Amino acid sequence: MQAQVDSLLSKLDFAADFRFRAEQDWNSQKSDGSFRDDRSRLRYRARVGVTYEDDWYEVGLRIRTGNPRKQQDPQLTLGDNFREFGTLPIALEKAYFKGEWSNFMFWLGKNSFPFVKSNELFWSDNVFPEGVALSKGFSFQSGVLDLLELKAGHFIISTSGKSFDQDAYFQGYQVYSSFAKKQVELFPSIYLFKNVPNIPDGADTFVLDYTILHLGSRVKLLDHPGISMELDLYQNIQDYGTLESIPEDFKDERSGWVLGLAYGGLKQKKDWFFKASYAWLQRYAAVDFLAQNDWARWDYSAFDSPDGRLTNLKGIELVASHSIHKNISLTTKYYFVEQLVPLGPALETGSRIRFDIDVRF
Repeated sequence: MQAQVDSLLSKLDFAADFRFRAEQDWNSQKSDGSFRDDRSRLRYRARVGVTYEDDWYEVGLRIRTGNPRKQQDPQLTLGDNFREFGTLPIALEKAYFKGEWSNFMFWLGKNSFPFVKSNELFWSDNVFPEGVALSKGFSFQSGVLDLLELKAGHFIISTSGKSFDQDAYFQGYQVYSSFAKKQVELFPSIYLFKNVPNIPDGADTFVLDYTILHLGSRVKLLDHPGISMELDLYQNIQDYGTLESIPEDFKDERSGWVLGLAYGGLKQKKDWFFKASYAWLQRYAAVDFLAQNDWARWDYSAFDSPDGRLTNLKGIELVASHSIHKNISLTTKYYFVEQLVPLGPALETGSRIRFDIDVRF
């Protein structure tokens, strides 16, 4: 009996992390020309997960703190909505079954975004799609090409309770390739979104489709000290010209690009990491409530939704991180954002700075 228990425990892997954040927002102009109040917040997040691995398969679960209605942001604000030291909301973040053999992989359930990406401008790291993902890899021992991976998936955003084709869903297809020992990485993709609400959390007035072509790339400019460049190009080829629900000013707002320059990494104690990114994303270059909500305070609160709406923007992100222990890092992030096309008489803006401490167990 004890041997069976020991065998079971040897196949379980537990992991946890904790983040504490101090954040300041200012210069946040609304679309009517007025300004939001400057805001200071102290925030935190805790996550605990376990995986069971045996032969070719794996089962995983992870829970986190956070508002269950706010998929983009698991952080909680001290004193916000849980006053007088009440209990905290907990949500199940991952629940999946995964199989892998001979460079073939699939998973079923709710898991991390399965496609290669360099940032969160298109898809937030905190959004975990539900569905099925597949991939097949091909390794090459000689020549310029190191690895070729084919990836695909089908994920349900919200079920209609009818036939599958009436669900809100998205499908992704990607070809990932690396060259010269990952000196160059290319990952062209196509993402098909169907029946997506224009406003999240039940306040939608119409649904629409997206057909987004993505060309992602990463290039190592120097191995030592470790300098790399990232470039992402997005083009939604869906035609909204006849869709009367979309204002004329936004019907052709379907392109975007992100450029990043990074230095260093956080592999061990005393390591440093720096990154500067510039983003230019038109309104329909991504689904805004599935992308990051870090860069500004723009959201759908006017429609009783906590979700962010961070497309239709241009701006910068500056990041500096330092590892003070193999499991502890400090990070500072600065953002400046301005809207591309105004929703009212004025362009929305925003400035933000963050200080994070991350601890992994």
